[in-house]
Amino acid sequence: MELTELPNSRTEADGSAVIRVLSYNVRSLRDDEDALARVIRVCAPDLVCVQEAPRFFRWRKHAARLAAKCDLVVLSGGATAAGPLLLCSLRAFVERTEDVLLPLAPGRHRRGFATAVVRVGGVRIGVLSAHLSLDGPERLAQSDLLLERLAGMDVPYAIAAGDINEGPSGAAFRRLAGALQDCWGVAPWGGEHTWVRSAAPRRIDAVFASAGVEVLGCGVPEGLAGVDSRDLARATDHLPVLAALRLPS
Repeated sequence: MELTELPNSRTEADGSAVIRVLSYNVRSLRDDEDALARVIRVCAPDLVCVQEAPRFFRWRKHAARLAAKCDLVVLSGGATAAGPLLLCSLRAFVERTEDVLLPLAPGRHRRGFATAVVRVGGVRIGVLSAHLSLDGPERLAQSDLLLERLAGMDVPYAIAAGDINEGPSGAAFRRLAGALQDCWGVAPWGGEHTWVRSAAPRRIDAVFASAGVEVLGCGVPEGLAGVDSRDLARATDHLPVLAALRLPS
């Protein structure tokens, strides 16, 4: 698939829905927020799974400002989920939301999930944004909690996205990819590596989808029409992952 051919969002005549899902670690909006907003707008997502959203002073105001700059609305998360945040377009009809705090190990950073159930074109979807631990055993345990949370959402389709903090060979990543579709692995598109600040670039951010979701393309939107490489460099220290998914009715 050519880079510019990633399908746009639409509702099909048969009631199925094509959606765009973006996962993005925004580093607490400490970098160029306008560049970040430009990248998100050009990607034209229906759902955005944010990691490292602002968690402290006036965090709701910061989240709302980012959403407004991107022509989106805040769905759930933020400080109440310890950093993960969900944004959505007006195409999504919200059924319910829930912010989940994970068990806290002494001396470690609090982690959580931002979750929601939405309907797009009549199709019900569970969505979860996550930022897993830097510690391997804790990260693996959190991947199990993520899968349990998705299984309990009572939806025909589920999408989880986030900063996994390890590559596809890691135990937590493999646990998720064994239970869900690793969208890049199914339909690679665009760029692969989301962390390029080290000598060895890595794919540590991902979008996962449950069985039944058709993955049309997934990857870093490098070269996508309208995405400026300078904006990608200035927006935050991670690169985003954009997926186009078809959800049967």
